[in-house]
Amino acid sequence: MPKKKPSINYTSRDFNSIRSDLESYVKRYYPDNYKDFTEASFGSLMLDTVSYIGDMLSFYVDYQTNESFLSTAMEFNNVLKLSGELGYKYRPYPSSFGTCNFYVTVPAESNSPAPDDNYKPVLKKGSTFNSTAGTIFTLLEDVDFSKSTNPIMVASQNSTTGLPLTYAVRSAGQVISGELAVQEVALGEFQKFLRIGINGQNISEIVSVFDDNGNQYFEVDYLTQNIIYVPILNKGSNSSTVPYIIKPIAVSRRFMVESTPTGVFLQFGYGSEETPVELKDPSEVVLRLHGKDYSSDTSFDPSVLNETDKLGVAPANTTLTVIYRINTTENTNAAAGTITSVGTADFQFASPEGLTTNKKNQVISSLSVMNEEPIVGDVTLVSSDEIKTRALGNFAAQYRAVTKQDYINIAYNMPAKYGKIKRCTIELDADSYNQRNLNMYVISEDTDGNLVESNSALKNNLKTWINRYRMINDTVDILNAKIANIGIDFKASIFPGINKYDVLNESVSALQTVFDKTFYVGEPLLITDVYQTLKTVPNLMDVIDVQITLKTGASYADSPINIEEAMSADGRFIIAPADTIFEVKFPNADIAGTIV
Repeated sequence: MPKKKPSINYTSRDFNSIRSDLESYVKRYYPDNYKDFTEASFGSLMLDTVSYIGDMLSFYVDYQTNESFLSTAMEFNNVLKLSGELGYKYRPYPSSFGTCNFYVTVPAESNSPAPDDNYKPVLKKGSTFNSTAGTIFTLLEDVDFSKSTNPIMVASQNSTTGLPLTYAVRSAGQVISGELAVQEVALGEFQKFLRIGINGQNISEIVSVFDDNGNQYFEVDYLTQNIIYVPILNKGSNSSTVPYIIKPIAVSRRFMVESTPTGVFLQFGYGSEETPVELKDPSEVVLRLHGKDYSSDTSFDPSVLNETDKLGVAPANTTLTVIYRINTTENTNAAAGTITSVGTADFQFASPEGLTTNKKNQVISSLSVMNEEPIVGDVTLVSSDEIKTRALGNFAAQYRAVTKQDYINIAYNMPAKYGKIKRCTIELDADSYNQRNLNMYVISEDTDGNLVESNSALKNNLKTWINRYRMINDTVDILNAKIANIGIDFKASIFPGINKYDVLNESVSALQTVFDKTFYVGEPLLITDVYQTLKTVPNLMDVIDVQITLKTGASYADSPINIEEAMSADGRFIIAPADTIFEVKFPNADIAGTIV
């Protein structure tokens, strides 16, 4: 007769329950072999050891299971990996983007009081400038001081005749935080799915990749993407309003950038030079019109110019020259008026041969810079919870903006080289006659991590970025979100015999920890969170009252919100308008309490 299988309780998972089951198991199946269950016995040692191992194994099974799903993962690296599977791109070091004004003095003509146009130079892109905090900013476009629209004023005069000697010319250009660095990578034999690590810290973007033969490798979102859009300088009559024309091109040499907490890597495909990707003839790539038994018209489809299963050509037997941008400081923002010094300036004159060397040097040395607007973006790294939310929204968006969440996630996924916003939301414009007009409200951070309005350059870049994904009948206006700076005042009681100052400090510290966060635009302020936080403070007996106040003054934002009108009917939370974001700007001063 076969032996009956022992009864095993598979629901026991912790040390105490496992040990209790093991002890019951021994007593039931080995009653004559072992009877000493005292704590000092060898049998108790074995039961404790097995229970300890079982508890550890149970913990790691639960832990690995939790880390396998995005919603329950806790380790930052695992959150990044799972988010990457949903298409989320982690960009840990975004650049700040803005506009600076540049000034030079040019001499007057020898026979005329007018400025000599021959000495009006072009400040070339790539020139660098420094903020008072040490952050380096790089010029992204040529600044032409000879434009007729540039403001000009007299800088110096002849003390005898009163005629102008020099003129000050002002022009503007876009700058980005960081400076360029170069890395050369020597490659040997062909390797499938080549992966290259980039040396350096605070890398914000890969600018260009070339090999020894001059072949350029282009960055794509995914290796299956074979069409990219590049800006072409517009030389037409409308160049003042449309400086660049977007052109689609097919790329066989491409790579994907992978950013991790440990570094930045370039990932290539597994195509080789021996089996190159062939570009198709345009006559073979047309859109066939289905639903008809005849074809009256065909349309060109650029997305299938180079169909291949090789995911692009990987470099081999060459040296790659990688140019990338790095942020020189952890904080890349700059307050208004803080970019004041010139780093490296590259000038070009239209006809340098006929110019006096001394006058040229005077023009070059006269260069000065100033940013009238703050250059801001996002200075704090995103948390695991924010990554989870953005990854799920990014997966649902599928590179097109239809829903509200689609627009928000596409805005957050704008490449770091164009600047970064801290928070955004989008709402239907109720006052517009066009029912498809949308208002997107955005906000950025300043050098101290406080909320501040996004500058015009960042908003223009965001609008251009969104235009690639929005519905054709949607119109989107990028607006600044309103900031409502709030303060928290509470009154509480403590148990007798307790030092009230210690309890007060612990209470304020607990609230500072909870409200040391960035609200979302339109997110309500839950007064119940204040009560729940204070009730966790040891020796605090009861919370008598909590008051939320609107902070005003020179150091705070000018917000029109009325706290009493925004209070909910039950007094549990304060409603934020759709275009407003709450902020506890100075937690040390804006959170206060009284112990009675």
